[in-house]
Amino acid sequence: MLTRPLSRVDGYLPIEEHGLIGDGATCALVARDGSIPWLCLPEFDSPPLLAGLLDTDRGGAFTMAPRGLRAGGQRYLDESNVLITELTGPDGVVELTDCMALRSGADLGELVPAGRSELLRVARVVSGAAELDVRLAVRDDVRVTRESGAWRIHWPARPDLVLVLWCSHDLEVAPDGSIGGAVRLRAGERLTASLHWSGSTRLLDRADPARLVHQTAQAWRSWAGNLQYEGPQRGLVLRSALALKMLDHVPSGAITAAATSSLPEEIGGVRNWDYRFTWVRDAAFSTYALRQVGMPSESEAFLAWTLTNVERDGQPHLMYALDGGQPPPEQEDAALSGYRGSAPVRWGNGAAGQTQHDVYGELLDVAWGWVRSGGRVDDHLWAALCDLTEAAIANWRTPDHGIWEVRSAGRPFTYSVALCAVAVERALRIAEARGLDHPRDRWRAELDRIRSAVLDRAWDPDRGSFTEQLADDDGGQRGGLDASLLTLPLRGLLPFDDPRMVATTEAVRRHLDAGDGLLYRYLHEESDDGLPGGEGAFLLCSFWLADNLTGQGRLDEAHTLFESLCGRANHLGLLSEEIDPGTGAFLGNFPQAFSHLGLIASGANLARAEAAGRSAR
Repeated sequence: MLTRPLSRVDGYLPIEEHGLIGDGATCALVARDGSIPWLCLPEFDSPPLLAGLLDTDRGGAFTMAPRGLRAGGQRYLDESNVLITELTGPDGVVELTDCMALRSGADLGELVPAGRSELLRVARVVSGAAELDVRLAVRDDVRVTRESGAWRIHWPARPDLVLVLWCSHDLEVAPDGSIGGAVRLRAGERLTASLHWSGSTRLLDRADPARLVHQTAQAWRSWAGNLQYEGPQRGLVLRSALALKMLDHVPSGAITAAATSSLPEEIGGVRNWDYRFTWVRDAAFSTYALRQVGMPSESEAFLAWTLTNVERDGQPHLMYALDGGQPPPEQEDAALSGYRGSAPVRWGNGAAGQTQHDVYGELLDVAWGWVRSGGRVDDHLWAALCDLTEAAIANWRTPDHGIWEVRSAGRPFTYSVALCAVAVERALRIAEARGLDHPRDRWRAELDRIRSAVLDRAWDPDRGSFTEQLADDDGGQRGGLDASLLTLPLRGLLPFDDPRMVATTEAVRRHLDAGDGLLYRYLHEESDDGLPGGEGAFLLCSFWLADNLTGQGRLDEAHTLFESLCGRANHLGLLSEEIDPGTGAFLGNFPQAFSHLGLIASGANLARAEAAGRSAR
């Protein structure tokens, strides 16, 4: 494990200096200095108990580190989400083990809660001695009472939630309501602390922490053992799968877009969004990526959960809260200053009320993957899929807000129209594969009509590429270039080596270039999205570029790009939404499902192409 000195900017550790732990219901960020500055309870989209990531003074954190901390390093226990942080103090070295404990016999492939509703922290002095600072300071004013040898925390944001902190050593309550103290430890000695939110004032049990860590690591390793991948960067592909699984809400099948809210896309900017919800698009991409590497159960669970929501509401929504309802209205939190002063901090997401037609294609594509893997389609499911298909046919001409969720007026975005074609095409495949009743001739005619609209009206002969939106009837208003055009062959609208797609790939690569293989998703000066300021390079777009190079047979270029993108991962193999092209620093919410699913899918595509090339020789 490489330990390095710690460097803060504006009082904050860089976003990339954090790791993630989770239990399939919620997650926490653990910083390289041993602090936990982010934890939402009891679920991903619940209020944050700890939000020091968004305000070091008032957000709250669970700190555990030797006084006079000089350096820190982190690693995961092999093939698990148990995190080890090594902290070097003036007199010794402390090894900190963090996990959200999983119950004995937990199976992460089942739709059954695996967690014990417990954050477990074990500090062990490896060498020398350390005066360990331990402190839990939550965001809000709390009342703390002593109960059964532990601390009961009465949290106003969730008065129904029973929060209990237990520590193996004596702690005290400070005037500000935080719980902590300094504990002197020598080599070989341990301190254990656990935070419970189990719904009972009685602790689940004060089990041997070593046993809890072991059974948690074993549950993760058992799930990771399903990975079927022998391509480039296998370790990072596995780590990406483990990261996606930590964003998977196991009890429901929902998959969150990211672990955090309001990490900025530009330092000091206002593009700060709450990503702790399930976007149908993001989750569909995630399940596709996992299915490619031998992990299909998440796809089945997500499809069942989403179609249940569709049936209840009578229509699909583009995003959902974890309870299957809609996210709360977007609001700004004036009490928090934002990461490095990047205000506003937001809860909820206003894009939930947008019109985004790609949702039809995303769901039908997941359904087709389910059928291909042997899934059964009963009359009830087929009726739901037919309704989605008809909705795509009815709505594809209507402008929407697109994959990038612009906050300006709707447009006929190429990606949205293309995904309506995907919806009809996948419905036809499902019907034919299972011998299901369907209006075959009409659907085929509609598919031809939608596909022709994309291929004809999105093609700009002057530019020599496809464009971000369909042209008007008179051939005008095509808009600029947008990196989602790289998905057209990925979605089967045309072959990778179609001359129009080859030209579009080069045009996107040139026009949206952010340097060193990075791409902007679009140029703000060219495509008004209704917001001030700018943003970093969008990692998923570069993985799409790698996929196109692979599909065009340019394997050396694809491999070089893939390796360079993998090199962007932090010391733990985690990726954010965006990268600052100038510094390489992480931007946007973290860890981001989009980035990790892009890494998995690109690796799988490249592995298949390279294997095919070897067998052809």
